[in-house]
Amino acid sequence: MKKRSSLSRKKSGENTPADVTALVPSLDRNIETLKKILGEADDVMFRSFRVGGELAAQLVYIPDMSDRLEIDNNVLKPLMVMTDAEPRDLSSIKNRVLPVGSIEEIADAHECVRQLIKGYPLLLLEDSDRALLLKIAKWDKRSVEEPQTEPSLRGPREGFTESISTNLSLLRRKVQSVKLKLKSFRFGRNTETEVYLAYLEGIAKPALIREVENRLKRIDMDSLLETGYIEELTEDDPYSPFPQQQFTERVDIAAAGLLEGRIVIMVDGTPDVLIVPVTLVTLLQAADDYYNRSLYSSLLRVLRYCTLIISLTLPAVYVALLTFHQEMVPSKLLMSIASSREEIPFPTIVEVLMMQLAFEVLREAGLRLPRQIGSAVTIVGALVVGEAAVSAGLVSAPIVIIIAFTGIAGFTAPHYSLEFSVRLLRLLLILAGGTLGILGVMYGLIAIAIHLCTLRSYGVPYLSPIAPFVASDIKDAVIRVPWWKMLIRPSFSGRNNRRRLAPGQRPNPGKGGEH
Repeated sequence: MKKRSSLSRKKSGENTPADVTALVPSLDRNIETLKKILGEADDVMFRSFRVGGELAAQLVYIPDMSDRLEIDNNVLKPLMVMTDAEPRDLSSIKNRVLPVGSIEEIADAHECVRQLIKGYPLLLLEDSDRALLLKIAKWDKRSVEEPQTEPSLRGPREGFTESISTNLSLLRRKVQSVKLKLKSFRFGRNTETEVYLAYLEGIAKPALIREVENRLKRIDMDSLLETGYIEELTEDDPYSPFPQQQFTERVDIAAAGLLEGRIVIMVDGTPDVLIVPVTLVTLLQAADDYYNRSLYSSLLRVLRYCTLIISLTLPAVYVALLTFHQEMVPSKLLMSIASSREEIPFPTIVEVLMMQLAFEVLREAGLRLPRQIGSAVTIVGALVVGEAAVSAGLVSAPIVIIIAFTGIAGFTAPHYSLEFSVRLLRLLLILAGGTLGILGVMYGLIAIAIHLCTLRSYGVPYLSPIAPFVASDIKDAVIRVPWWKMLIRPSFSGRNNRRRLAPGQRPNPGKGGEH
């Protein structure tokens, strides 16, 4: 019989026989069992004391992960000063003595340890076969800041953090609706990582919700540390260069995805959340597009599409023209390029690949270096390497201009994952243009178009709403029409709740009149 994953065990509320170790009405035996499961865990504190001076008790906690002030004032102090008249059974202590907001009873030692290592203290009493789990964990976490990888000129500055509880509260505060549903899962036999699936009931399609859950249920691994693990294990085409799931650190983008009928996947320990499904059009949209006026946003979006095409094809077209189709280049420009290439010992394709490689190395070095010197090294390195290469006669000046403009054009992509896809496909098109000329570039573009037409993200066509054409979604594709025209939600959402704006809201201030 196939072994069930930790996810399926949690959803069914069961444990395997090897994981079940029931607590007994003996404090010493329960402490011994917990220590045996924990093994060498010197950071775990076992605090012995007596309830009311008589009943033996043990408080087990990790000092750096628990709120010690609350432990002293709301746990130890009330229990130690209990009078003889007060009952000392587990239920009375839970409901009448401890002023702690959330307390649970646990009867399994393995579950006790699982909760303990999350930072929740345990209270064990003599003659009791259950432990009290005190939800008073406290650990260091990063404050809410603006995501540095997704800057915005206008709009909220809040970004997700590494704390799943903080991220859930940020999302709840942004989408204050009872329709916001959160389903929790646990992945990783060693990490026990919490994963939350968020969606808006009545807006997200039930079939999409089931599909996401089914893909998550297939995951069975020993560790899960980041959303990238889930992304690779649940995408439709693992060999496609295009991202099939959108990741973001911005709370407003995640909230906008929920309101469009998409699903957000959040993982404890990382600020990146996944939004599914995704399309190519979605990856070319920025948060600023919806905070600025539609005319300005549409202009920037059209510019983004143009720069994406330029970044993908410019080096390949340059190589193809100079290698096979010199007659297509204007005479004066061709003579200028030819004069700059007189001393160059390499063919054009080698020249372009060399500069492209140098650009990628400098870019990677700028990312890995400390932030204070990374940008300086990148800029100085580009200037020095480019100038030295031209002066030494290794590359021509036009190549430096072509590669620099191509790289800058690629940076206009709002999402890093899409920009990386363009960088990869750019190299393939350069090779195609250097071997077959313009015909090779066209073959490459046709292959990319065919691949995009067949690609899916959780069953949604990747080129939607362009191919297949969806009239209601085209208003927010290449351009963005004003808000008062976007009455219908995208086709991600369910059919019964697609209207998001009441009709007749076009500004009509009237003519004349007193002010």
